[in-house]
Amino acid sequence: MPVYSFEALTAEGQTRKGVIEADSARAARGLLRVQKMVPLKVDAVGADVHPTQGTRGLKRRVFNATGLGIWTRQLAGLVSSGLPLERALTSLSDEAETETERHLVASLRAEVNGGSTFARALAQHPQEFSPIFIAVMGAGEQSGNLGLVLERLADDLEEQQALKSKLIGAALYPAIVTLVAIAIVIFLVTYVVPQVAHVFIGSKRALPILTVIMIAMSDFVRSYGWAMLLVGVLITIGARVALANAGFREKFDAAWLTLPILGKLARSYNTARFASTLAMLCAAGVPILKALQAAAETLSNRAMRADALDAIILVREGAPLASALAQKKRFPGLLAMFARLGEQTGQLPLMLQRAAKQLSTEVARRAMQLATLLEPLLIVAMGVVVMLIVLAVLLPIIQLNQLVK
Repeated sequence: MPVYSFEALTAEGQTRKGVIEADSARAARGLLRVQKMVPLKVDAVGADVHPTQGTRGLKRRVFNATGLGIWTRQLAGLVSSGLPLERALTSLSDEAETETERHLVASLRAEVNGGSTFARALAQHPQEFSPIFIAVMGAGEQSGNLGLVLERLADDLEEQQALKSKLIGAALYPAIVTLVAIAIVIFLVTYVVPQVAHVFIGSKRALPILTVIMIAMSDFVRSYGWAMLLVGVLITIGARVALANAGFREKFDAAWLTLPILGKLARSYNTARFASTLAMLCAAGVPILKALQAAAETLSNRAMRADALDAIILVREGAPLASALAQKKRFPGLLAMFARLGEQTGQLPLMLQRAAKQLSTEVARRAMQLATLLEPLLIVAMGVVVMLIVLAVLLPIIQLNQLVK
């Protein structure tokens, strides 16, 4: 258990210093008050201590995306089975795999034991739990259906992670092939070609044009490779600085959406996340305006986020959700159609979830199609480049053999 040093006033008005074990700084203050002392200062002691007043002391996140989904699913199972929240958190703290996770869950348990709501306890750790996560928990507590809300949140986290994994898996093979191809070409151009060039340049014979071009490219790369690398680094830094500007980022994202294949992929991916989050929040009982605001924050594309914020203004002025979304052409028409059906049937969360599922399926299908198309194209391109380099080396040899004969 974490240890805290304290400074407190006794009932006699004397200052007392010492150490105390508690789940959190708040719990430590409570224990001091039980001992009829007024806490003046409570600080964590030792490396074993994990701060609980927010995550300011965390060097890294306790939960990654997959870990948070698993933890939420475990908590949902315990709460749905009828276990009180405090006992569920105690069980998760005891079963934690790492010390940092144990301290984090113990901190949440201490806040709940101290009379805080679960949402407020989660809000003390913004690095671990997103505003959407906290809002859903708050809605679940207010509705009295915390177990059901936790189950839906776990489903949503797992679906988002599954979609992200599919996209990463689709892009992984082409990325590896591209890196290997670049490494091979650089090796051939900077090492193999110069070795061959030294042999044939001394012959004072006219070299084939392909060989001459390859030797020139080799000389350029060897002489100015460092400059090219520096330019690449500067371009990367400049791009990051430019994208940090909100206005430029929005224009860049808007232009990205107009790309033939990647643009449609980005539109579907962002819309799927938006619809899934909005469905979950509406099902949890979050007011529509607050749910729209939270769902808009999940949009990584700034142009689509701006459209979502504009749609919030229209809804606030009395427009139906479907009508507001239909006016924003960057969102696929499928979203507005399902939203309209949901509003007409009174099943908006269900229809939004169906839209999200359909869009997620489309994203996965398009990503796999793109990866399937890129794989042979990259292999062919790599083969052509290597073939040209090999021909540049072999042609002078063939020419020399013909002269000998």
